[in-house]
Amino acid sequence: MSSLKRDLDRPIQGSPVILVASNPSNPGETDRPSHQVRPSFHGHRSLRCVEHPRRRLAPQAFASIPCPHLRGESFPLLLGPALAKLGVCFPIRPLANGMSMVELGVNIDHVATVRQARRTVEPDPVAAAVLAELGGADGITIHLREDRRHIQDRDVLILAQTLRTKMNFELSCAAQIVQIACDVMPQQATLVPEKRQEVTTEGGLDLRPKSQELLNAIAALKNSGILVSLFIDPDDQQVHLAKELGVEAIELHTGQYAEARGQEQLSQLQRLQQAAQLANDLGLKLHAGHGLTYQNVRPIAAIAGMRELNIGHSIVSRAVLVGMKEAVREMKLLLNTP
Repeated sequence: MSSLKRDLDRPIQGSPVILVASNPSNPGETDRPSHQVRPSFHGHRSLRCVEHPRRRLAPQAFASIPCPHLRGESFPLLLGPALAKLGVCFPIRPLANGMSMVELGVNIDHVATVRQARRTVEPDPVAAAVLAELGGADGITIHLREDRRHIQDRDVLILAQTLRTKMNFELSCAAQIVQIACDVMPQQATLVPEKRQEVTTEGGLDLRPKSQELLNAIAALKNSGILVSLFIDPDDQQVHLAKELGVEAIELHTGQYAEARGQEQLSQLQRLQQAAQLANDLGLKLHAGHGLTYQNVRPIAAIAGMRELNIGHSIVSRAVLVGMKEAVREMKLLLNTP
């Protein structure tokens, strides 16, 4: 195995790969040994740059664009090692100073769904979480439902001990589940509505009643030092109420956007953008999720102030075909490319 092959097979952990031709002035020179450099990227994690010794074998996979991080020179480049075979090139999204790349939370509930379909021990969502992290996931999202239809208590406990990224614990306001979250101490807890008869979460929390159960759940989680996020519809009133409730973050429900087509989808996108702007103005951390896929995620990732997208079904579905690490890598690239 060549040194380049070994290097590209290593986990990226979220940092995109740039494959650079051996000599920008003469891309045909490919016989020199490969090397790595780590240029600065606006103070954030460095981009990993690897010289590509075989550019002539896949010239369609490269494009020459100015690279300000490498003294303004133009380099033939490709983002994502696995996409080289497809001849796909994504340019880098320029980030302004102080802005962060959109983080990807990988929801592994549906790995557990497959396991529970046969009440067996595989596939193990814990193993899936490890592979997702190796593929570049910034966090792992799980939903411990009251009916335990997919994620089990055992999964939560092991993940809490083994994750190397953050855990986003989705839960209802039920006191028993809230207590489990407080015992496990995830970095983040996202309160969501829950109905036994639903196939998946339908819509966001309605904060207008300000139910005592909701208030108790928020207080318990905050007292345990857990960042609290509320899963809500992109509605100005709901965003204002989230701020009044004293939570740190909101997750905008993108289900209606994901299901819409044509002009209706554009209208739903504008609705999300408006709610996002209000959240930014109020100082709330902005997350989003539900129904996002490789085909529709980019406009959501491009919303100003977006910090985190939580995506599950689409990634797990693709992982069945290409593997979990590769499925996560491909999604992570889409979040941070125009």
